[in-house]
Amino acid sequence: MSNIPSDLKYAKSHEWLRVSGDTATVGITDHAQAELTDIVFVELPAVGRKVKAGEACAVVESVKTASDIYSPVSGEIVAVNAAAADNPALVNTAPDTDGWFYKIKLSNPAEVTALLSPEDYKKQIGG
Repeated sequence: MSNIPSDLKYAKSHEWLRVSGDTATVGITDHAQAELTDIVFVELPAVGRKVKAGEACAVVESVKTASDIYSPVSGEIVAVNAAAADNPALVNTAPDTDGWFYKIKLSNPAEVTALLSPEDYKKQIGG
């Protein structure tokens, strides 16, 4: 059973969001990284890029497949996790902490309310 941190919100596409003020950190869930298996490459969005909720903005490649990462919310990318790009295994070993992908300045904070709670995400993945 995947560990589901209680301080996160979740997209149905398996991204998580941790909000702090008007900025949020985004990564993929433990469930998603487990499904992908060994992640070998992470392509992060450019700082300054504006994205809309649901837009593909990053890519992870595993030994099995490549997968788009979708932004759970709209806003501007304000930071990326170079450590995850340099060491993609961080996404496998610490998906909801050190393996984060990017930070986004929220352009529409109300979008956060449309995301899944930890309990609802658990139900989605059969937990």
